[in-house]
Amino acid sequence: MEDLVESILDYIRADYTDYAIMINGEWGSGKTYFWNNKIRKKIDSMQLNGKQYTTIYMSLYGISNLEEISKKIFMETTQLMDKNLRRYMDANGQTTIPEYAKTGIDMANLFGISQNEEKVNYGEFFSTDDKVLCFDDLERANVDVIDILGYINNFVEHDHIKTIIICNEKELSTKLKSSNLEMKTFIATYMLDKQGELLKTDKPMVEKIRDKIEHVFDKANEYERIKEKLIGETFEYVPKFDYIINGILIRYETDPDLIRFLRENTNIIISTFNKSGTRNLRILKHALNDFQKVFEMVNKNYPNVSNRVLQTMLIFTIAISFEIKAGKITKDKFVDIMNNDEYKAILVSSRVLMDNRQFYIKEFDNNYYYNFKTEYRFFKFIEYYVRTRIFDMRIFKENMEVVLNTAGLGKMPAYKRLLTEEYWKISDDEFSDVINEIIENIKKGEIELVDLVKLYAYFSYFSRKGLILYDLPTLKSLFIMGMNMASIKSEYCEDVEKELSKVAIQEVAEDMDEILRRFYELNEQLKDRMYKEKADEIFRCIPMKMEKFYDRFDKECMNIPIFKYQDPHQVFQRISCASNEDIVIIKEKLVNRANKYTKEIEPEIKNIRQLKQIIDEYTSGKDISIKVVMLKEFSEDLAYILEKYKTNNFTAIKEEN
Repeated sequence: MEDLVESILDYIRADYTDYAIMINGEWGSGKTYFWNNKIRKKIDSMQLNGKQYTTIYMSLYGISNLEEISKKIFMETTQLMDKNLRRYMDANGQTTIPEYAKTGIDMANLFGISQNEEKVNYGEFFSTDDKVLCFDDLERANVDVIDILGYINNFVEHDHIKTIIICNEKELSTKLKSSNLEMKTFIATYMLDKQGELLKTDKPMVEKIRDKIEHVFDKANEYERIKEKLIGETFEYVPKFDYIINGILIRYETDPDLIRFLRENTNIIISTFNKSGTRNLRILKHALNDFQKVFEMVNKNYPNVSNRVLQTMLIFTIAISFEIKAGKITKDKFVDIMNNDEYKAILVSSRVLMDNRQFYIKEFDNNYYYNFKTEYRFFKFIEYYVRTRIFDMRIFKENMEVVLNTAGLGKMPAYKRLLTEEYWKISDDEFSDVINEIIENIKKGEIELVDLVKLYAYFSYFSRKGLILYDLPTLKSLFIMGMNMASIKSEYCEDVEKELSKVAIQEVAEDMDEILRRFYELNEQLKDRMYKEKADEIFRCIPMKMEKFYDRFDKECMNIPIFKYQDPHQVFQRISCASNEDIVIIKEKLVNRANKYTKEIEPEIKNIRQLKQIIDEYTSGKDISIKVVMLKEFSEDLAYILEKYKTNNFTAIKEEN
């Protein structure tokens, strides 16, 4: 982030510029906060060539004509020139004028109520080389973006004023394409009819109309042309969310219990935030505020609720907030679900794919609770609170009574006590019951695989100390059987060393080798299963959710052999349904990936070879079309990848015997 700050400041320091710069980022990602706290203060403190720089910030949100921008610039400028105002701000450590105060100052000036009797300093008023203009929320203006950029270009090209534009280009692109859509569709349909194209069946009607609209009303290209003239550099604002989220938590420092819980579960907050598929920190802040209320009420009325339930409530509060407030769903998706049993019934329903609402709930659950197993994961009182802003005590108490009466949720399981507490704190009267309960859990395969390895270290220690009657061979047999059963439901453990280091005894068993060997075998199987699920989820985005596919593929699949876990025929079916442009992008990504992570993705080469064969068989003898040409080029790039592995003598592409 500091590199980005310095790059922007380098633009300000430059002696001569005839271009503006753009800071591009998603809504709610903290761009304005970044400007106010990282950029503006540094610019206002800069002195170059004997001149003190001054920033003039304007939000274009809701601006309906260019004259309003001129008024805002004038008001900002005259306020900054007011000597009394400056003295007050300096004396009180005020770096910016609050919006409320601006309104008062503007009205005071309008009615001639001003304490500053000095005449306008025209030298300062006409000075441009010490001003920095910042235009925020470009995509939220109610004026044609092309007109606004032309207006801003006057300051940049003629006055050479340093100018920074903050916007969300993705939303800007959507706005350019969707404005006056009904009118555009009517005109495009009329033109197609006059040209005799409506009755032709060479391509779908929707595609014809879309192409005609893009041809006739190509605002996007017009935007690109003026942007190329005006914007010298575009900086992508991609904040380090881990750091920012930790900063958000500071606001809860006055609540010791809450901040301790949030700090301990920062990974859950970050993970749920990432799974939302947005970068909207505003919604996250609102969600954590809502959870503060939830946490307070639960601790006050049900202080013995388990940590796992609170973790699940945290996930659910953040998840439901993003789903509702990010505009992903209409609020009625969850309205008719009254309790956890109804929620689970939807998940297991055999009709799940026949109902859009059921399909959405299943996707919601798979997304936010992926790798987080819990029996109770729908809380009506939280959903109702987020949706209506009313905390209903009746629903709250009904939910919590069910939670506490659900097996395993009212108290901490025995094996959790052993793993999270010092074992010597368990009383002699309880110890036998704790051991017996854990043995039953092991026999039923109810304990996570990695936890079984940790538990074996304890049980082996207890056996050698004479605290339990099981001998080591019997224990080993019991635990291996339990591991085999647990692997059906367990999750892959990535950082094994870190997990095993949590064992709170010093005398770790010497007979762990066989247990560890079996654990690593099963953990590898879990890894394959995890990648298979990931592959299914990511490739399912083709061809309808390509942006999500690209994002997840770039972040999660570049250095893992994801094609190993996906049937080549299904991959081909999805790729062949994608647009020609997407086919080109996918193949380019595969080539770049093979060049960069050659060894890491070696295990998938067998499926890559099969995919190439399927494409070749499909395109053979087909009439030439753009799609066929694209698929053939796709096959050629796959051949390049395969040849790369042959050249390096990798075993992944050796012919099977």
